[in-house]
Amino acid sequence: MKMMPLYRFARLVARPLVFPFIPYKVKNRERCPDKGGLIICANHVSMSDAPRLACVEKRQIYFMAKSELFQNKFLGFLLKKLGAFPIQRGKGDVGAIDHAGNLLKNGGAMGIFLEGTRSKDGSLGQPKSGAVMLAHKYEVPILPVCITPVGSPLPRLFHRVIISYGELVNPAELGIEKGSGQEFRAASRALMERIEALRNRDLERTK
Repeated sequence: MKMMPLYRFARLVARPLVFPFIPYKVKNRERCPDKGGLIICANHVSMSDAPRLACVEKRQIYFMAKSELFQNKFLGFLLKKLGAFPIQRGKGDVGAIDHAGNLLKNGGAMGIFLEGTRSKDGSLGQPKSGAVMLAHKYEVPILPVCITPVGSPLPRLFHRVIISYGELVNPAELGIEKGSGQEFRAASRALMERIEALRNRDLERTK
């Protein structure tokens, strides 16, 4: 899929500004496919997570975001022009699922924060099932990504982070056969374990 004009422009403007103020180090970026439907699934520690990922990734990432962010008309308009789309959490939002499906079927890369909300203390939270449900339904791979803050006296928005790409997870590896809630929860926990392993590795190497 072609990059949306405002997204392209925002990346050009943001990239020289993002790194000095919200610095990051990237590991194994080559693990991300350059084309084809894909779900980029990361943990969520800061409001700067999405801009960082957008600056790192060569493809446009279409982020699924909580519907509350779109209640402000100007912000909602801006987010949509950047490719983000709203989902009503915990309500089985059919419209959002259909929109996500169209993006994935057309070769788009979707961004989903696995916990569904930001972590208040930087720890990994309880995973939601949306990412694995979409991967199973539309038969697209998931790319686990871990965003690991490293020591800083500054607020978390400005923390230096390590962005680590994990191994691509194909739909068949999720262990989903019947499409039951139990299977989705188990697959989500397994995905979070992959992200946790990336975090543990990166924290160990920063000691």
